[in-house]
Amino acid sequence: MIRLDKFLADTGYGTRSKTKQLVRSGAVLINGEKASSSDVKINPESDIVTVNGKTAAYEEFEYYMLNKPAGVISASTDRVEKTVVDLITEKKRRDLFPVGRLDRDTEGLLIITNDGMLANRLLAPGKHVDKVYKVIVTGRLDEEDVDAFKEGLDIGDEKLTKPAVLSIIKITEESTIDETTIDVIIADETAVDETMAEETTVDETTVDETMAEDIRAEEITTEAEVTITEGRFHQVKRMFEARGHKVIYLKRLSMGRLKLDESLPTGEYRKLTEEEKKMLLN
Repeated sequence: MIRLDKFLADTGYGTRSKTKQLVRSGAVLINGEKASSSDVKINPESDIVTVNGKTAAYEEFEYYMLNKPAGVISASTDRVEKTVVDLITEKKRRDLFPVGRLDRDTEGLLIITNDGMLANRLLAPGKHVDKVYKVIVTGRLDEEDVDAFKEGLDIGDEKLTKPAVLSIIKITEESTIDETTIDVIIADETAVDETMAEETTVDETTVDETMAEDIRAEEITTEAEVTITEGRFHQVKRMFEARGHKVIYLKRLSMGRLKLDESLPTGEYRKLTEEEKKMLLN
């Protein structure tokens, strides 16, 4: 059983005070009879509630798939910034929250719900739910990185990360800096006065070649997929930093068996299908 005013609030008819006004106006009927009070208790499973002639459909829990855009914080409310829950414009309930967090600049799959049991099931450390990310990092990933992810990495916490799966997809080696520009950069960086030049014993050719390689390396990026089973703070970014690479793009592709709908544009959302709900709940 549930109070009528809470039932109406949960079905999208506004705050408790607004629902009380609706009841007083005579717009609310219970099984065809005018509601006598907003305090009356009803059975959402069997009682039929109408508001201005329309049936109020009650759902205890709401489940949404959001393709989170960069620049939005993973929170329910914030006084200053836009949150992921703000993007769910068709929500009926006011108690929605994101299941887990994605960094502000991270895109991709985020579940929005008010089902605390589901959140606990997906986020509990002992559950080891797979989370798959698409990532683009600076530099060239190789089999040593793959092995390091598999063994676990020291990212500054008390324990190593749990074994993760790193799959290298593509290495982009085309530099956007031409060789003439590289020569100019080297000339600027190695310019010294005559006194310093006389004192140095370093082979200038070796220095130039090393600097050129470093500059070219900055233009190399690697696209990969990484699967982790934990949810530490900035974990994916810190794992790649531990291997000397900076993450320049990050997108979550799946969580458990639920995959991001490829047809869902960035910043858009939709309700989970019954099949997807069962996939998560079971």
